[in-house]
Amino acid sequence: MFAMSALYGTYARSDLAFERGEGMRLYDQHGREFLDFHSGIAVNALGHGDPHLVAALKAAADKVWHTSNVFTIPEQERLGQRLVESTFADKVFFTNSGAEALECAIKTARHYFFAKGQPDRYEVIAFTGSFHGRTLGTIAAGGNPSYLEGFGPPMPGFKHTAPGDLDAVRALVGPQSCAILIEPVQGEGGVTAMSAEFLQGLRQICDENDMLLIFDEVQCGFGRTGRFFAFEWAGIAPDIVAVAKAIGGGFPLGACLATEAAAASMVPGTHGSTYGGNPLGCAMGNAVLDRIQAPGFLDHVAQMGQRLAWHLQQLAQKYPDYVLELRGKGLLAGIKIAPPVRDFVARLRDDHQLLAIGAGDNVLRLLPPLIVSEADIEDAMSRIGAAFDAIEAETAATAAAGS
Repeated sequence: MFAMSALYGTYARSDLAFERGEGMRLYDQHGREFLDFHSGIAVNALGHGDPHLVAALKAAADKVWHTSNVFTIPEQERLGQRLVESTFADKVFFTNSGAEALECAIKTARHYFFAKGQPDRYEVIAFTGSFHGRTLGTIAAGGNPSYLEGFGPPMPGFKHTAPGDLDAVRALVGPQSCAILIEPVQGEGGVTAMSAEFLQGLRQICDENDMLLIFDEVQCGFGRTGRFFAFEWAGIAPDIVAVAKAIGGGFPLGACLATEAAAASMVPGTHGSTYGGNPLGCAMGNAVLDRIQAPGFLDHVAQMGQRLAWHLQQLAQKYPDYVLELRGKGLLAGIKIAPPVRDFVARLRDDHQLLAIGAGDNVLRLLPPLIVSEADIEDAMSRIGAAFDAIEAETAATAAAGS
């Protein structure tokens, strides 16, 4: 490693540097093999080195890398049309990231009311425990004090309440309300899955008050819960959805999807992106969509989500002192644990070669690639169990030494 990094000190990095990947596994600079239940924080939906994605990137690299959105980009038009045909949406705006997709979603909702002659309707109702990105707008939308600290007054126009209470949401609706923004399954905030009834209630509140419903599916969308979008489990349709992460399979790509009505006022000059939707990114987006929409793919994800839930229940029964609560949906799973999650993630990584990630409220977050097999799940559970066993042995040894 470098003795002194030239990079910003914003990440608490480990010394691991991965040099190659294959399927569910990564290999570090020393040749050690790691089981990946991290997926680059839900980005590598198809694992590592997927042949179809590699071939698509190589083919695209031999063509045009970038032109800008002042020209027609065929791969972008194709990907946008495929997303429209596969979802509730009529219109798509491509971005480079999830935060940018959320910025577009918020701007679209506010501009919708501006165009209707109601410029004072700009407030968005959002929820505690959420994470929508790291821009000034999206940290204000998330409302997490730790992300807001040090960056001046939060951007106005957001109200927050705890998820799950429809009456509390109704109490926040006022003359300036324009939209409700929520993750159907919270990721960073603690892997909390919203009930179908709550999401249905939010749709009803929006309909009753002429508001727009925005879903943040940056982490839980694109197949992770066993359906293309997590909101589909509730049997409702939003007005706007932000997606990213898995959409590019590892290539930076995001998108804001909207109905015709919601997007109608977003005309030339209202929004833009230099790199968003460039030929390389959209070639990868089309390749990812090829795989996710292949017959049986989402059925496999749904089945593996069920098997993961079953194995986690077995883990909870075996280690009741360490597994306090199970959360999530599909292949976005959370385990609220007793040991400090940051230390436990490091233990899994360093001692058991399992890659996972923490989330709010001391939750161990499991985000395997969607190609995961039950054998991989069993392997991961074995490694987590071995980590709990090691903690128990260390605790017993400490107690014995002190007696």
